[in-house]
Amino acid sequence: MTVIECSNVTKTYGTHQVLNDMNFTIGEGVLTGVIGRNGVGKTTLMKMIAGFLRESSGTVQVFGEKPFNNLKVSANTIFIDDAMNFPDAMTLQDILHECRRFYPNWDADLAGRLISYFGFHQVAKHRFLSKGKKSTFNAVIGIAAHCPLTIFDEPTTGMDAAVRKDFYRALLKDYLAHPRTILLSSHHMEEIEDLLEDILLVHDGTIQFHGSITVLQEMFVTLQGKAELLAIHTEGKNIVNQHTLGPYAEWTVENIFTEDEIKRLKADGITISPVSANDTYIALTAKTKGAIDDVFDRTEIL
Repeated sequence: MTVIECSNVTKTYGTHQVLNDMNFTIGEGVLTGVIGRNGVGKTTLMKMIAGFLRESSGTVQVFGEKPFNNLKVSANTIFIDDAMNFPDAMTLQDILHECRRFYPNWDADLAGRLISYFGFHQVAKHRFLSKGKKSTFNAVIGIAAHCPLTIFDEPTTGMDAAVRKDFYRALLKDYLAHPRTILLSSHHMEEIEDLLEDILLVHDGTIQFHGSITVLQEMFVTLQGKAELLAIHTEGKNIVNQHTLGPYAEWTVENIFTEDEIKRLKADGITISPVSANDTYIALTAKTKGAIDDVFDRTEIL
C-alpha cells in the first residue's frame, strides 16, 4: 500500500523555488531517511506531507488524499520537530494525559517508561525544559503515539550524544515491534544509516536518490594507490573526491567498473574499498570536487 505519493511537486515562495518537480512514492511500514544538507527543502517537503503547507503545483497524496487541512491525514499523522510547543500551563503529565485522549494508538506504558528513563519530572512545565530536554520529550511523544505516519524533522536538536544514541535505539526497537511509515530527517547521515531501510536524498530542491541504503552504499568505491596509476584507470569516470596520503592517493570514484577493469586495478596494486552511506551522501551533495584541503592549497592571495 502506498502511503505517500508526490507527483511533479513544486513549492515556491515568491520568486524563490524551494522544491522542484519531485516524484516519489513511499509505501506502508517503511522507515525512510529524508537526508540532505541544511536549507535544501527537507522541512518544506515534510510539512507538505503532514498537511501544514500546500504545494505550489503538482500533487501530494497521503493515504490516498490531499493532506492539506485534511482531518483524515491529521488524525493518522504526527509531526515532531524542535518547534513543537504546548500550552504554558500544562505539565508534562498533563501533556501525556491529553496525548492518551488524542492518539488512538497511544502507548501510555511505553511513554511512562521512556519519560522515567530519560529522567523527566512529570510536574515540570514543557516551556521550562532545556532545548535538549524539549527535543527528547517531543521524541518520546512521536514514538509512543504509534501514528500510521510518523514524521521526525531533525528530532535530536540539542540532545547530547548519549541521548541521541538512546533515542535512535528506542525508535528502532519500537518500529520493529509496531511497524508503521516513518520519515526521519537529518543532515547527520552517519548517525542514522544503521536504522534506515530507504533513503530519500534531497539536494537543491530535487530528489537526488530514492532507494535502499544498500544500493546507495554501492554507488561509489574508494581507490588507493599511486596517483599516476589512478589517473590512468579512472580516465573518463566521475571522480568525486581526491586525497593525497604521502606517496599514495585516495580517490572516491563512481562504481561503474567492469570485472576486467577491477582485475587490472588489482594487478597494478590499487586497493578497492567500499564507501559508507555517509560518504556517498557527501559525494552526491558536494558542491565542488575535491576537499577542504584544496582551500589551503591555493597559492594566490584572495
